[in-house]
Amino acid sequence: MRRRTAAVRRARPRTLVAALAAGLVVTLLPAASGAQAQPGGGERPGDGGLALTPLSTRADFVTGGDVLVRVDIPDGADPGEVAVRRNGTDVTGAFTPDPGGQRLTGLVAGLKDGANSLVATAPDGDGGGDRAELRVRNHPTAGPVISGPHEDPYVCTTEYFALVDGTTLGPPLDEDCSVGTRVDYAYRSTDGKTKPLPDPDERPADLAETTTTDGKTVPFLIRIETGTVNRAVYQISMLHDPADPEPGTTARSAGWNGRLVYTFGGGCRAGWYTQGVSTGGVLDPEMLGRGYAVASSSLNVFGNNCNDLLAAETTMMVKEQFTEAYGTPRFTIGWGCSGGSYQGHQIADNYPGLLDGIVVGCSFPDVTSATNLTLLDSRVLHGWFEGAGKGEFSAEQQRAVSGFRLRESIPNLSDGAKRLDPDEEFPLGFPDSQRYDAETNPDGVRGTVYDHTVNVYGTDPATGAALRPLDNTGVQYGLGALNDGTIDKRQFLDLNSGVGGIDRDARPTKSRTAADPSATRAAYGTGRILDGGAGLSRTPVIDYRAYTDDTPGGDIHMAVHGFSTRARLLERNGHADNHVMLEEDVRHGGFSLESPVLRYALSAMDEWLTSLTADGAPLPGGAGPAAERPSGADVVAHKPAGLTDACWTPDEQPRKITQRLTYDNRGECGKLYPAFPTPRLVAGAPVADDVVACRRKPVEPADYAVEFTPAELAELRETFPGGVCDWAREGRWQRPLDGTWQALPSGPGAAGD
Repeated sequence: MRRRTAAVRRARPRTLVAALAAGLVVTLLPAASGAQAQPGGGERPGDGGLALTPLSTRADFVTGGDVLVRVDIPDGADPGEVAVRRNGTDVTGAFTPDPGGQRLTGLVAGLKDGANSLVATAPDGDGGGDRAELRVRNHPTAGPVISGPHEDPYVCTTEYFALVDGTTLGPPLDEDCSVGTRVDYAYRSTDGKTKPLPDPDERPADLAETTTTDGKTVPFLIRIETGTVNRAVYQISMLHDPADPEPGTTARSAGWNGRLVYTFGGGCRAGWYTQGVSTGGVLDPEMLGRGYAVASSSLNVFGNNCNDLLAAETTMMVKEQFTEAYGTPRFTIGWGCSGGSYQGHQIADNYPGLLDGIVVGCSFPDVTSATNLTLLDSRVLHGWFEGAGKGEFSAEQQRAVSGFRLRESIPNLSDGAKRLDPDEEFPLGFPDSQRYDAETNPDGVRGTVYDHTVNVYGTDPATGAALRPLDNTGVQYGLGALNDGTIDKRQFLDLNSGVGGIDRDARPTKSRTAADPSATRAAYGTGRILDGGAGLSRTPVIDYRAYTDDTPGGDIHMAVHGFSTRARLLERNGHADNHVMLEEDVRHGGFSLESPVLRYALSAMDEWLTSLTADGAPLPGGAGPAAERPSGADVVAHKPAGLTDACWTPDEQPRKITQRLTYDNRGECGKLYPAFPTPRLVAGAPVADDVVACRRKPVEPADYAVEFTPAELAELRETFPGGVCDWAREGRWQRPLDGTWQALPSGPGAAGD
C-alpha cells in the first residue's frame, strides 16, 4: 500500500512561503467574511443579534466599489430604526426589508480601494443599542484580487469579440481592455435557431416559447449582458422579456428559474498574454430554455487563459457582478469540458462555494500533474522512437510502452507538448517582435503554461524562465511492457538510457528533466495540482465522458484521467461517493446538450442541488462561511437515488448499463469503453497520477520479471545513478493543500476555511 494522506484537513491553514516571482509569498489570513466586531473591537459571530453579512463575495475580495450586504435584525427590533454607515457616511437608504421584516438587503456603493468599514446600529428598546461592523476590502474592477500581479504584455481583443448580432465590442477604453457594459437581446426562433433581436419592442413572427423548470411558459427572449471585469470580457444571459421591468435583485426576471450555470471553455495551448475572443458560451438553448441564467468570461476559456488561479479569480468577480445585479442564485453549477474540467475541479476544491456542483466532460484532474507529465513523456518517447531508437521498436511495442490504446496518440500528445515550449504558440494578435526566441530574441516573453503561472512558480534567476514542477527522473519507461514480455531487456535498457528529457526551452536533453523543488512545493500547496480533499470533497460531481481513446490519429482526452480524479478523492477522503461517472460513445455525444446523456446529467445535478436546498434558501456560496455549506455527508445523503455510474451502448438505440466504472475495466462497460494507462502508469506510477518527482530507491533485481545479467544490472544502475522511482511512497516535495481561498500578495489577503 502507498502511504498517502487520507484525512480531510479542516485545521486553520498555515502560511505557505514559496519561491515566487520577485520574492512574493502566498498567504492565508484569518477569515473576515461575515465576522461582526463589537464596540470594544472584539469579534463575535452572528448569534441572533444584529449582524452584517456580505452576499455577493467574501469580505476581503470585494471589487468594483460595491458589495451586496444583508443586515440581520434582532427579534423585537424595529427595521425602520436600523441605520447603516459606510466609513461614517449614512447609506441606510440603500437597504430594503426582506419579506418577514427581520432582514435588510442593500447594495452598498462608494467603497474606496482598500479597507472599508460598514457599521449597522439598532436601538434595543431599553435605552441602549446594538452595533455590528463588517470590514471589507475593495479592489479595482480590473483586478487583480488573488492571482498576483497582472501579466504583461497583455493583448486587448475587444475589437475581435463578436456579439450576437455579428458586430464586435470595438476598441478598448483603456489599457485594462475595458468596454462599456451593454445589454443585447436575442430570441429563439420556431425553426430552432438563435437570432438577434434588433428591436426589443417588436415580437418576431417566428418567436418560440419555452417552459422552464419552474413550469412557466414564457417567450424565448434572451437578455445578454456584456462587460469587462478582471481584464476579461464577461457575459451573462437569461430569459427576459424586454417589455417587463429590468431584472434586478428585487425584481427577478419571470423567465429565470433562480439557478446559475457557469460555463468554462476548453483548450490550453497559446492560452496566455491575451484577453481572448470568446467565453465558455452563454447561449445554449437547452440551458436557457430550462430557465437557467448562464455566465462566463473570456478568461474562463483555457485556450485564452491556461491558469486555473486566474480563472478562479475571474469566476469570483463575475459571480459578484451577477449577484449584485440579479440577486443570489439558489445554486451555481460549473459546466465545462477538457480545459473546462480543470477549472471545475480546481475552483471547487480551492475556492469552495463559488461552484455548488460541477458537471465536467472529457476530464482531467488538472493541467499541472497528469496532463503535463503525460505530454512530457509523449514528447521524449516520440523523440526516441523517431530518432536514436528508430526501427528498434515495432508499432505495437511503441504502443505498449506508451500504454495508450493507439500508437498514434504518442505523436499526437508530443505535439500537445508545445504548451511546454516557450516559442511555439502565441495567441491571436500577439506581436512577433515580443515573442521569445533563444537565439534572436532571448529577452522576449515566453509562451508556456509555467511562464503564464509565474506568479506561483517563480523564475530561474539564471535564465528568467519560469520554474517548473516537471520531472521524469527515475521513471523506468516501458517497465510494464518489459515485465509482461512485450519488449525485451535490450530494448528496455536502450530506451531508458537514451530517452532523456527536455530543457526550459523544450529542447531535447540527454539527461532527464528535473523538477524545481520550490515550484513543485508551490504546485501542491497552492492547489495547482488537484488535491481533492478540500472543497471538492463536499461538491457534487458528475463526470461525463464521450469515449475518444480509439479516435483515429490519437486523442488527449483519455478515460484514465477521470479515474485519476476519482483516485485522489478516494485517497484524500476515504470515498468518492460524491463522484458519478457517465460514459457513452463519442458518436452519440460530445460535450453538447444535444446528447441525451448530458441532458440527463444536467437534470440530475439540478435535482441533487435542489435537494440540498429543499428549504428554498440559496446555498451560501463563496461569500458564506464554510460551516454553512453542506458537509460531505450531506452531499452524499442527498444524491438522487437513481444517479449512479453508468454507460450507454454504442448501438443505434443506446442501452443504459448501470455499473460502477473502474480503471481495471470490469463488466460490460469496461469492455465497451476500456481505460488505458499513460506512459507513467506503465512505468509503475499510481492511478492518481499526482507524483511530479518520484522518490527513488536502488535498482533491485527482484522488481523485474526478467533476469538481468550483472553487466545489464550495471548498465541499468548507470542509467539511474540516483535510483529508480519508488511509487509506493509520496513524491518528493509532495504536500497537502495549504488551505482554501488562498491569495497572492497583490490581492491583500485571503480567508481560510
